[in-house]
Amino acid sequence: MSAAFDFAAIEASLVEAAVDPTRWDEAMERVAQATGSFGALLFDVDRHLPILPRTRSVARSFEVYVKDGWLERDERFRLVPFLRSRGVATDEDLMTSDDVARHPYFQEFLAPCGLRWCALVKIAAGDAFWSLSLQRSIAQGPFSREELQGLKVLSDRIGSVAALATMLGLARADAALDAFSASGTAAVMIGNDGTVLRMNGAAESLQARDLVTNGRHLASIDKDATNALNAALHVLLRSPHLASSMPPASLPRARGRPLIAYPLRVANVTYNSLAPCQAVVILVDPDAKRQPPEIHLQTSFSLTSAEARLAAMLSSGDTLEAAAAKCRISYQTARNQLKAVFAKTGTHRQSELVSLLARLVPS
Repeated sequence: MSAAFDFAAIEASLVEAAVDPTRWDEAMERVAQATGSFGALLFDVDRHLPILPRTRSVARSFEVYVKDGWLERDERFRLVPFLRSRGVATDEDLMTSDDVARHPYFQEFLAPCGLRWCALVKIAAGDAFWSLSLQRSIAQGPFSREELQGLKVLSDRIGSVAALATMLGLARADAALDAFSASGTAAVMIGNDGTVLRMNGAAESLQARDLVTNGRHLASIDKDATNALNAALHVLLRSPHLASSMPPASLPRARGRPLIAYPLRVANVTYNSLAPCQAVVILVDPDAKRQPPEIHLQTSFSLTSAEARLAAMLSSGDTLEAAAAKCRISYQTARNQLKAVFAKTGTHRQSELVSLLARLVPS
């Protein structure tokens, strides 16, 4: 095989996929073609999650890889130290041909799929550490020394892709949180390690009153409830299907009825294993006094997002001081926003505002 890989085509396809996550599989097709590989996959090295960008050519082998548990027993994860230090790694860094001939990973998994050789290419920036796995068939033979040198150059050139994809992934999570906030929904974004990545103001209020701190994980005062929620999130993150959800978990609290937690995936936010946000937990307080969705306040009275949030909190019974604290603004700023709300809604006192907004609460 020639080591003259088409770097420009590879870089362009990866950047396009970082910007538009629906194109990751397409990028893997172009990478495989540009490197003379049978197939290509892209892994998050530190977190063995199952929704991976991949070529169509490895669809059958990948199904076996996940279904038969090879994802958790992948011998090639032992190559991570070599990958981290060199930028490129192959099976030959760890194993002899005799080792390969005896190892179940190669003989029971790869061989029946017609696969044998691979080269792992590091794509890393900040906390993101990915492995571009280039697969070759038994007949194709291994990557040559010259090809591996070329792939090392490629690794040096494409680290920024991971940084770009992570940044845009976080921006999508923030945009989704804004959408949940506009509808008055408490939402928590769960990262690819199962911990809290982001939460909106409504969820922060519930956390302050009704949830306990357990590291960076969502937790209830009830240990069994916490374990049930964590188990549901684990299954959700390990599910090989994008559009999925889990049954709600009941989270007891010191006062009132339990919170209801709904774990789910949102396709444009939790698009594959490379996304920094892997799940969303919707929190419902059955005892909460209902308030009009912020988006309704914005469209009905031309309120800004900040003004709508303050008005919604006041409508649910919060004092101006409490609302200011929840919004993380000064009392004077809250007073100024309230004056703007009064002007736009044609009201003069908080009681008039609350009465007006109560009519907008869905029945």
